Amino acid sequence: MNPSTALAGVLIDEWVRCGVREVVLCPGSRSAPLAYAALEAERGGRLRLHVRVDERSAGFLALGLAKVTRAPAVVITTSGTAVANLHPAVLEASHACVPLIVMSADRPAELRGTGANQTTVQPGIFTTALRHEHDQPPAEGRTGEQASWRSTVCRAYAAAVGRAGDPGPVQLNVALRDPLAPDLGDSEDWPESLEGRAGGMSWVTWSPPPSVQQAPSVQYLASVGGSELLAADPRHSRTLVVLGDLPDPAMAAQALDVAHRQHWPVIAEPFGARVEGAGGAAEHAEVLPHGPLLLTDAAFMAAQRPTRVLVVGRHTLHREIAALTREGGIDVEQVSATAQWSDPSHVVSRVLTWDEFLVSSRAGGDPAWAQDWTVAGQALAERVAAADLSAEAAGVSVGALVLSELTAQDILVLGSSNTPRDLNMADPAAPDRPVVVSNRGLSGIDGTNASAVGIAVAATQGRVVALMGDLTFEHDINGLLIGPSEPVPDLTVVVVNDQGGGIFATLEYGHPDRAADFSRIFATPTGANLAGLCAGVGVAHTLVDSLAGLRAELALAARGIRVIEVPIDPATDAAERERLRSAASRST
Repeated sequence: MNPSTALAGVLIDEWVRCGVREVVLCPGSRSAPLAYAALEAERGGRLRLHVRVDERSAGFLALGLAKVTRAPAVVITTSGTAVANLHPAVLEASHACVPLIVMSADRPAELRGTGANQTTVQPGIFTTALRHEHDQPPAEGRTGEQASWRSTVCRAYAAAVGRAGDPGPVQLNVALRDPLAPDLGDSEDWPESLEGRAGGMSWVTWSPPPSVQQAPSVQYLASVGGSELLAADPRHSRTLVVLGDLPDPAMAAQALDVAHRQHWPVIAEPFGARVEGAGGAAEHAEVLPHGPLLLTDAAFMAAQRPTRVLVVGRHTLHREIAALTREGGIDVEQVSATAQWSDPSHVVSRVLTWDEFLVSSRAGGDPAWAQDWTVAGQALAERVAAADLSAEAAGVSVGALVLSELTAQDILVLGSSNTPRDLNMADPAAPDRPVVVSNRGLSGIDGTNASAVGIAVAATQGRVVALMGDLTFEHDINGLLIGPSEPVPDLTVVVVNDQGGGIFATLEYGHPDRAADFSRIFATPTGANLAGLCAGVGVAHTLVDSLAGLRAELALAARGIRVIEVPIDPATDAAERERLRSAASRST
């Protein structure tokens, strides 16, 4: 057995022992030993292998596989620019706290800095985005190496899943010497056994990070100085919870448990989990329907202004929420589920850990005030219903329809830009809504198709539907490029085609006085034929011209990947959005 084959086999074996079940592989020569080892493990039924030709999409596929399951996937690349193409996915995983394992093949030390082809400085290539990195030297064929290799894998895996409380991406950069292909014949000579621990155990075991389903006891927090956080504060009887994006979708349901106990009304971004049965609790606070719209009702806000805004997770969507947190006289506190906290306006006065937040069991809110918010939300929902979102095919109406066709067993994957904002405006916050996920770490449009494919591959029940704009879809068409031997999930992709970057029309760049420049440098319509793009990657495409047509298509069971294109008129889209805002501004 040659040294590179031995090293690769041990590394893959130890990843599996730690818990890896999904590996994404991009083809390359320097990474050949890792590719052979992953293929052998798949043939032994120990993992599932996904081969992709585009490293950027491959990185987002691996991210999608871990997005909801929270189990890290390994993505393998060869050396050079192949590694650099993973950077967008690594950055997203870092900011969204998604466990991701990069195993990059590299030249050995004697070839670095010599001008050897496909050789660059790979250690440190992801700068500060990693939770852990290790530059693995080539195998030497001496006794004692495998213990070091296996220990290295365990250390990286523990960092990825967040043993220290902060999950995210890690990199194991593996230097491999020629020969790179396995020996032909029966050569198995090696100076030591390459078997791991008995019984399939990992080389190192450790206590797993605390589950989000397990809150620490009140007694424990009191013992570490958290008792003062549990006391009701009369100044904060009018506390409004803003529920933003969280690393684990199940955390959203736990936050609603706390809000229910405290009598705190909740405005939420659309991301999060179904609420039934979370944490074993029987009741949950209800998310206010069309919450961001409620903040635009000046008369209501003047009468029911909160004294504290408790931001749980990161709010990433609405300017109305950001403006509220900047108002004078309102205490802003942040509940952070990670080692960092979100405070772009520099207004946060106190940061609570997730554990401290979960044990806030004493009711400190004003039930009557909370009820006023509930009544206002119900009245707003009635006005929105009367506005009849089914009248025109617009972003808000498409989002409302897609959401209404899904159940609590399903997953809805959102692109960035207008899609999540429209959904949040139109969302009645029904209690049986599906899990809604999106790449909100950096809120980029790259990798959305690949992430949706990963989520669909990993889903164990229900169906997966992705909703995105045309530029987001086009930006990652390679994410749908899947070879004939690879696992293909059942996935429906709904593309709202507004002929370019409609999000910019809602900002100052869309002002009529700037119309001459808008299309060229902001909307940037491509004129791409989506049906042709889909045909090129072997994906079914359907064009619908009405909401009724969309409803009929969504009623059909997905078989493989299919794309439903819904063209919308940007002017109509803007008018429908304004109708919603007008409905919200009426006196309650």
